Amino acid sequence: MVPVKQRSGRRGGGREARLALRREAVNKRPVFAGLLGGQYKPLAQRDLEKIHRAALEILHSIGIADATDEVVAIATGAGAFVDDNGRLCFPPTLIEDIVAGAARRYTIYSRNPQHADVVVGGRHVNYATSGEAVTMLDLKHRTFRPSTLQDLYNCGRLVDTLDHIHQFGQTVIPTDLHDLRVHDLNVAYVAVTATEKPCEMTFQQAKNVREAVALFDMVLGGEGRFAKRPFVSFGGCPIVSPLKFGVDNLELLVETSKLGLISDIAIAPQAGATAPAALAGTLAQVTAEGLACLAIVNMIRPGCPMTFAIWPFVSDLRTGAFSGGSGEEALMMAACAQIGRFYDLPTSVAASMSDSKLPDAQAGFEKGITAVTAGLAGANRILESAGMVGSLMGCSLEGLVIDNDMLGVAQRVVAGLEVSDETLSLDVIREVALGPGHYLGHPQTLARMETDYLYPDLADRSAPGVWEAEGSPDMLQRAQERVREVLATHYPNHIDPKLDAAIRDKFPIVLPREVMRWKK
Repeated sequence: MVPVKQRSGRRGGGREARLALRREAVNKRPVFAGLLGGQYKPLAQRDLEKIHRAALEILHSIGIADATDEVVAIATGAGAFVDDNGRLCFPPTLIEDIVAGAARRYTIYSRNPQHADVVVGGRHVNYATSGEAVTMLDLKHRTFRPSTLQDLYNCGRLVDTLDHIHQFGQTVIPTDLHDLRVHDLNVAYVAVTATEKPCEMTFQQAKNVREAVALFDMVLGGEGRFAKRPFVSFGGCPIVSPLKFGVDNLELLVETSKLGLISDIAIAPQAGATAPAALAGTLAQVTAEGLACLAIVNMIRPGCPMTFAIWPFVSDLRTGAFSGGSGEEALMMAACAQIGRFYDLPTSVAASMSDSKLPDAQAGFEKGITAVTAGLAGANRILESAGMVGSLMGCSLEGLVIDNDMLGVAQRVVAGLEVSDETLSLDVIREVALGPGHYLGHPQTLARMETDYLYPDLADRSAPGVWEAEGSPDMLQRAQERVREVLATHYPNHIDPKLDAAIRDKFPIVLPREVMRWKK
C-alpha cells in the first residue's frame, strides 16, 4: 500500500491544494435552511381529492361555530352565510376562489446575513423551535419547574448558536409575568435580544400586537420597516376543535391580518378526542378548519401571508392522553404537509414532540422519526422540532443541543443524493482501482468531505478506547456540558445599548440588563 503522503504528492498539487479544496467546500455544506423536501407522499392523489371534497362539505353543511360579530360581518359580506344553528358556513366556490388567490409564499427574514432567511412556500423545508411549554426540565434533579422569562431568554441565546435550527419560535411561556401586556412585550423583546435568527411568538392579547410591531420598528430603525421586512411571525390557535372559533386567538388573527402581518396559526384537533378516531376523518376536519381560517384572513386582506398550519394531534386511546411521539403522529403530520402542497399554500407542521420526560432513548427515536418524515414530506416549517419533552408540557436546554444534532441528520436525509456524471466518479474509480487501491488520499475525497458529508456537533463517533479514556460520558452528560459552556459565555448584544435604553423607556421591559451582561 502506498503511504498517503506519497500519494498526495502525485496528484492535485499536494496536501495544501487538497486542504484549499476542503476550505472552499465549507461554504457548500450538505444541509442548510430551505432544503427541498416532498419526496415522501403518504397520500395518493385520489386521497387528497377526497379529503378536499370532504372539507368543502364540512364547511358548507356544518360550518364553524362561535364567530365574533366582526368576523360574521366580514365573512357574510364576502359570500359566507350563517345557518339556522348560528354557524358560519362557506360555499365551496367561495373557498376555492380564496385558495386560488391566497399567498403562495412569504419570507421571515433574519437580521444578520450569517443566518439564513426562512422561505415559506413550495417545497422549502426549515426547522424551528416552538412549543410554549409551561415548565422547564431540571435534568439534575429530574423534576419540572415553572418556566420564566429568563428561561425563554436562555433558550433563545442557546438556539442562536445551533446551526440546524433555522428559526427561534417561542419555546416556553414566562409564567412569572402575570400582566398580559408586560408578558407579550417582553416575549417580543427576547426575540430581538437573544438571537438575530428569524423568530416566532404568540400573544396573550390581540391589542398588544401594535406595540410589539412598534418595538420591532425601533430595532429596524423606523416606523413601517418591520412590515416591509418582517423577522417575526405571529402564532395563535384560532380554532377550538371540533369546528369552533376561539375568541381570543380569532381576534389575534383578525388583528394581524388587518396589519398585513404573517399569521402563523396552528390548528390542533386531537384524533379520538376533539377529532374523529378515524385518521382520515381527522384530516378532513382539520383541513376544513384550516381553510376557514385562510378564508377569514383573505377576506380581511387578500393575499395576506398565512401559514396553512394544520397540526392534528393523536391520542393514546388507552388513556386519552396526547401522544406526540407516536408513529400515527409522524404519519399525520406528513399527510398534512402533503395537503398543504396540494393547495400550494405555505405550510407548517409539528414534529419532535416526544412523550418522554427526558432527552433519552425514547425521545431520540420519537423525535428523529417524526422530524425526518415531516421534512421528507416537504413541510415548509417544522415547529416544536427541538427541546420539547413531556408531550409539549416541558422544555429541556439539553434537549435543544441534542436535537440540533438530530435535526442535522434529518436535514441530510432530506437533502438526498446528487447523481451526475461528476458524482458517478467513473474516472476516479478507474484511477484508484488501477492505482493505489483506496480513495483516502484522492483529491475528490477531501473536496467532497464537507459538501457531501455532515459531521455531528455533539454525538460521539470515537473509538471505545478513546471514549473510556475520556471518562465514558454519555450524550446527556455531553449536552449538559455544552449547555453550561454556552450559557456561561454567549451573551449576544444584538441591539445597541442606546437603543435598548430607548426600548426600556418606552415599553415595560423587566428582563434585567444584569443577566444579559451587556458589553460596554
